[in-house]
Amino acid sequence: MLTNKARYGLRAMCALAAARGQWLQARAIATQADVPPKFLEAILVDLRRAGFVQSARGKAGGHALAKPADQILVGDLIRAIDGPLAPVRCASVTAYAPCADCIDPERCAVRGLMREAREALASVLDTCTLQALQDRTQSPQGPGVSA
Repeated sequence: MLTNKARYGLRAMCALAAARGQWLQARAIATQADVPPKFLEAILVDLRRAGFVQSARGKAGGHALAKPADQILVGDLIRAIDGPLAPVRCASVTAYAPCADCIDPERCAVRGLMREAREALASVLDTCTLQALQDRTQSPQGPGVSA
């Protein structure tokens, strides 16, 4: 399940994508993305550390995308904010950890199902760019995506 932090992060990134390279102050991003300003600061730190956002101090500074929106995958953004996509650690590709009470992880039916769920989710999120997500938020005909 997507956390509020990830939802807010996706909305903030859509606001930055819509700015088309212009620097935005955190206050403007918070307003456009409808994200609590204090929460936004922590999210921007995570996104900056992951290389998705660049920041500059000063009156003309603010925040901007570190690379073009069509080169940023939604799945990568979610991983940067929330961590692995898998619903349980034993199904994770990047942060695998066996369940403490599992007798045989390789034959566990629950793990197998959760791996399928993780793959299905990744197949959608890892093929959708930030630009495509931002376009969906702007399109009145598109599916109503409100990240």
